[in-house]
Amino acid sequence: MAEPTAARPLWSFGLTISALIIILDQLSKYWVLDILKLRDRPLGHIELSNVFDLTFVWNTGVSFGLFSADNLLGRLFLSAFALLVMVVMVVWLWRVERRLMAISLGLIIGGAAGNLIDRLRFGKVVDFLDFSDIHFIWVFNVADTAITIGVLLMLADAFWVDQSTKRCMMPLAGGGCAGKTCTIQEI
Repeated sequence: MAEPTAARPLWSFGLTISALIIILDQLSKYWVLDILKLRDRPLGHIELSNVFDLTFVWNTGVSFGLFSADNLLGRLFLSAFALLVMVVMVVWLWRVERRLMAISLGLIIGGAAGNLIDRLRFGKVVDFLDFSDIHFIWVFNVADTAITIGVLLMLADAFWVDQSTKRCMMPLAGGGCAGKTCTIQEI
């Protein structure tokens, strides 16, 4: 386990972001399912503008409907995979030392948890945000949005954050640069 450092406030900050994403995601899905009753409307669709609509879709795959899993074994695999990703991300969050990375991990963890809750409750994920009028073919949800933004922020952290502030999080074979500030070549 990591030694206590100033990074631990970032751990709780990241987990707070995760909790907020889970709440927003589940509240939006409650609104779509139980208040708006979108799935009971004609074609499960409400036209809102020339750009954005609400369209009810059961997603049996992962983000944006990729890797569809219609049977029990597939759903169990996707659920186990999501749980594994969340555990890895929480461990990573525990070790993180930069605010941007804590935000990105918090978004990804919260999004993965939001969709996992759906998969455990319904066997599939509720999607409803529809930008198909501008030729974006996927219908998605708040959790998918959080995961996507989290990955983009993670990439921003990897490519645009001052490399001198990065620290090795894992030891390299033969000792490497574990625990000290490294250059990108050492990482």
